[in-house]
Amino acid sequence: MDTLFLGIPGSDQWRNVKLIDAGWSHDRKYAFESSDQKRYLLRVSDSTQYTRRKKEYEAVKRLDHLDIEMSRPIRFGNCDNGKKVYTIMTWVDGKEAAKVLPTLNSKEQYKLGYQAGRMLKQIHSVPAPADQQSWSKFYQEKIDRKLADYRTCGIVVDRADLIINFIETNRYLLKDRPMTFQHGDYHCGNMVISGKKTIRIIDFDRLDYGDPWEEFNRITWCAGVSGAFASGRINSYFEDKVPAHFFGLMALYIATNMISSIPWSISYGQHEINVMIKEIEKNLVAYDHYQTVIPRWYKNGM
Repeated sequence: MDTLFLGIPGSDQWRNVKLIDAGWSHDRKYAFESSDQKRYLLRVSDSTQYTRRKKEYEAVKRLDHLDIEMSRPIRFGNCDNGKKVYTIMTWVDGKEAAKVLPTLNSKEQYKLGYQAGRMLKQIHSVPAPADQQSWSKFYQEKIDRKLADYRTCGIVVDRADLIINFIETNRYLLKDRPMTFQHGDYHCGNMVISGKKTIRIIDFDRLDYGDPWEEFNRITWCAGVSGAFASGRINSYFEDKVPAHFFGLMALYIATNMISSIPWSISYGQHEINVMIKEIEKNLVAYDHYQTVIPRWYKNGM
């Protein structure tokens, strides 16, 4: 780490600096304690990412007024003699939600999902900038790219035609959708549970602006851990009055994610390809092979 932290104010007084798993990111992430004995998260990226990381930092700052437990931005700048860019966020204590949820009963899972849904609703109260292109145009083009990528990736998934047909038949639902701030990767893998059994949100690495309902495209990862948690997320988001047309859009976003996961996984090797194929199989069953738009795991209350 010789010069890596050079240029970060106060870094010479940090203690207990530990490298942590950065997931799919190419960045380096560290946990550390500052001179005030508080813990923080440091993210270090290549200097070529400066513009992107600055936009992310400024975007998350727009959430400062929200009353939710989340990792918050503290400082941003260059380090390592200008070769790197850094972001410092508050550290969020807790245990991985994906590991804690299976140890709880269904009512506790549902209650935590309810918290997660309320938090997501608050995040979506932050509007998108006025200069964003229409959501329909953006996502229609995205669908075209994802379908083309799948068709040329060289891997054929059993019953993928059902997914593709569903996407083509329902893409009209994208018309006139609103746009807000998006966490970008909102599922239990990016949540921790505190000792007081409260949900805390982490990892805004994929933040964006778009249809707020698109944020349910990764809820399948929640449902795979706990259907009660996933159901609570949906019900609380809509204050227990889920509009009928929501499920069709959620299914469309999930289907698009499913079909795009195959070409995405190729660069990560056969194991990851197999993981994604298994997820597709699970989701086809959950949607009764698209005989319904309401997944089997969903419950309208508990």
